[in-house]
Amino acid sequence: MSQLHKNGHSKQTVLVRSKMIKNVSKTAIKKQQGLVLVLSLLVLMSLTILGVTSVSSALFQSKMATNLERQLLVFDAAEAAISGVVFEAEDSNVLTTDTLTDPLTEARQGNAINLHSQQLSCYDNANWVSRHVTEGGLTPGARQVTAGNYTTTPEVTSWSKTAFVGEQACLGSSNVVGGSNMSCHVFLIQGCGQLSSSSYAVANTLTGSVLAPATGS
Repeated sequence: MSQLHKNGHSKQTVLVRSKMIKNVSKTAIKKQQGLVLVLSLLVLMSLTILGVTSVSSALFQSKMATNLERQLLVFDAAEAAISGVVFEAEDSNVLTTDTLTDPLTEARQGNAINLHSQQLSCYDNANWVSRHVTEGGLTPGARQVTAGNYTTTPEVTSWSKTAFVGEQACLGSSNVVGGSNMSCHVFLIQGCGQLSSSSYAVANTLTGSVLAPATGS
């Protein structure tokens, strides 16, 4: 009887231990599954952050490239405006037509700019001579006064302002060739370029002189 009791007690102990092992195993498996889930979420979050960062970096670089291209185009428009003034001032058809006045002559007939108190502004339409360069280019034998876009996509405008500075003695070979009755008439030519979406213009200024009879002014 005692032996049977021992055997029964032993079997009961084995069953209890077996249940405890199963419970421990299930708990360990659940913990491992939870840990794997957390690690998976961390990996997924890291990949998402890397993907978003890569896309943001690509968009930022593309935007920088677009802005740089537009800035170069606006600067090119300002340079083209200066070239347009030089082109018209050297156009023989304009110079020999009484009804046409080139921008330098027109500026010479106006008031001289006072460099101490005045600025040659791209937006001053009252004091300085204006010329434009459009998509159609420069037209020989004509005054370049028709306004329009320098480019349409993006929309960029190109124009110039010319002012007479004054007369001064010519230096170097110009003085030898001209003699005492000749002087250098000095002009400021400012080329302006502006993107339609921008509130400011890009400007570049050229100082030029023309050998002409002295007027004593």
